[in-house]
Amino acid sequence: MALPSFVQRYLITLGQYSWMPFLTLVLGAGVGAFMASNQPPLSQSYRYSGVLSTVTPPGIFSETGAQIQEAGQALSPNILLAQNVIEFVAEKLEEDPQQVQRSSQVEIGTTAENSRQPPGTILVRYTNNKEEKAEEGVALLLEAMREQSRLVNSSRLRAQIEAIQVRLPAVEKELRDAEQNLEAYNRREEVNILAAQTGTLVGAITGSQEQQRQLKLSLEGVQAQINSLEQRLGLSVDQAYVSSALSADPIISNLRQQIYETESQLVLLQRDLRPEHPTIVELQNRWQTYQDLLEQRAREVVGGEGGAAPLPGATDLNVRQESNLDPTRQQLANTLVSLKTEQETLNRQLQAAIETERELRREYATIPNKQLEQTRLAQEVALKKALYDKIQAALLDAQAAEAETGSSLQIAQFSALDRVLREEPLSKILLLGGGAAGGLGTGAGLVLLLAFLTNKYMTSSELLAALLEEEAPVLGNLPILEQEWTSQPLGDGEEPLISLGDQALPLLLKPYPPYLESYDKVRNNLRRVGGSSSGSGAKVVVVTSVGRTEGKTTVACNLAIAAARSGKRAVVIEGDLRQPTIAQQLGLHLNGQELLAEHRNSLLSYYNTSMDCLHPVPAIANLYLVPCPSVHPHATSILESREYQNMIKDCRNRFDFVVIDSPSLGRSNDALVIESATDGIVMVVRPRYTGKADLKETLGLLAESQIPFLGAVVNGGFMVDVDEGVSIEEPISVS
Repeated sequence: MALPSFVQRYLITLGQYSWMPFLTLVLGAGVGAFMASNQPPLSQSYRYSGVLSTVTPPGIFSETGAQIQEAGQALSPNILLAQNVIEFVAEKLEEDPQQVQRSSQVEIGTTAENSRQPPGTILVRYTNNKEEKAEEGVALLLEAMREQSRLVNSSRLRAQIEAIQVRLPAVEKELRDAEQNLEAYNRREEVNILAAQTGTLVGAITGSQEQQRQLKLSLEGVQAQINSLEQRLGLSVDQAYVSSALSADPIISNLRQQIYETESQLVLLQRDLRPEHPTIVELQNRWQTYQDLLEQRAREVVGGEGGAAPLPGATDLNVRQESNLDPTRQQLANTLVSLKTEQETLNRQLQAAIETERELRREYATIPNKQLEQTRLAQEVALKKALYDKIQAALLDAQAAEAETGSSLQIAQFSALDRVLREEPLSKILLLGGGAAGGLGTGAGLVLLLAFLTNKYMTSSELLAALLEEEAPVLGNLPILEQEWTSQPLGDGEEPLISLGDQALPLLLKPYPPYLESYDKVRNNLRRVGGSSSGSGAKVVVVTSVGRTEGKTTVACNLAIAAARSGKRAVVIEGDLRQPTIAQQLGLHLNGQELLAEHRNSLLSYYNTSMDCLHPVPAIANLYLVPCPSVHPHATSILESREYQNMIKDCRNRFDFVVIDSPSLGRSNDALVIESATDGIVMVVRPRYTGKADLKETLGLLAESQIPFLGAVVNGGFMVDVDEGVSIEEPISVS
């Protein structure tokens, strides 16, 4: 059964840093040995003890004093061994305060089952290597703690008095404000509230209603008189007003009389004289003048000229007709006008009575709210008064308690020898073993920390999970190749097919290597993704990696070897023009200078002749190589050239499987330049070498650029038993 991922991660890290637990083990043992050899010798000290008990002094009559004394009995060791107590004892004993602090112990008795002291008692201990100082120290501690209790009680009482004195002015101001609010409200609203309570407001409403009824009856009587006079006169009120005013004016009466006289003369003279007679003309002019004067005077009377208000109904006047009232009719008209004035007066009185009733009713409706507000203000005053009285009482009680406050502790047992302490050194074997165990645990912890702090994927399962999370297809999980086994000779006494140096690649050189099946799975998966125009799957692939140590060159060569082993014509194109090494690894001893010399020292001319740049690999049938004869610092210009692209197209037409080994994407973007002439990119990842951030960044780059990504190959994900040809750790199934 496979181990969990975090266990595998830890074991891998432990293999990388196997020296760390050993180093920490040695350091821990050294520290233990140092401590064992530098232990202090046997020492002897004296511990004296005394007991304090809580007490309530007699003669306490104030409530605050009783509370202070009760609170003073609940003292903690931190209060009893305060800095002032320690400094007092240190000064008397002429000791260092820190030493006195370390040598002093306080144990307070409680009702708990695990308490070794009875409730209400305090056990005080002091330890010193001199017996007389130990005894004196306990006595000083007992006395200082009694004084500390008194100081604590006094400080609590003073703090309480100061807090009350700080609070009292604000409470007093709140009480005064509440009283002023109630007083102002009573001055403003108490009359109305009393009127509602005594029934005066209800009586006023009833009286207003009775007054309205009387006014309505009077209005009905006046209206009846107005109607009767209008029928008798044949005039409305406004018309009667105008006629009465015109008939009463003496100037209008005089002008009317002169008009009648002129008209009479004209009637008499017109019988004997012709119209153009001067006398007739003079009389007509006089009549017209009187007529104009009459109308002008009428406008002055009824139109308000001269400062008087205009009369209603004074439009379209017939002055002679309107001013022709006899004395009786004029008297009736004056009466009609008087009744109209009386009617308007009664209407105003009725409206005033109605408005008064509304005001009284609104006032009456607000009485309950005013009573509630008055009650609320009174309650607020009562609450503020109660709080003020309570604070005043507390202040008086606290001031009375000043004379009663004392210490809540008394000495129940004076200093006595408790124990003679002997300090023996620890066992050297125990210190040495503890140091070694601590060092070993520290080393294991550091390895564990490094296992989870490293920014690399340590196991193939972690890599596969990360690829699944990024939705990247997985083409296969390749085993760890044993370089020694792959470089062995083909038979006993035979020389190796390829002379491998220290940096030789682990290639599948033997005819039937146990690793071949895993590479065949990758090739089969490539047939199902991407694809050429023939529909046979990915035929021309670019093999690259995230970093420089994932083994992408090994995977590229072994994929081509696996294809050649299966009977396919395969070719490996050395796409890393900056660091070409594949020719040497495959046993091709080529002279790059001679190759370039044949093509005028030009790489473009070299790649333009496919017959010259293709070389068969002698160790493996059906396998060819397009080597790079020299290092080129500006590789991009070569890879983008028409000659290089045509070379790839020619290889596609002549071979069944084309593998281009390209530099890692972390080193350059050569793979992205070549990709346009291929079916897609295959990316090699490797446990313990591929970084987490680098993988996410590379996959994001491929996704953003919309570059055909055929999938990832996990290199070195498991081990294979080379003797039996079976996997020691089953690879995770991929599709």
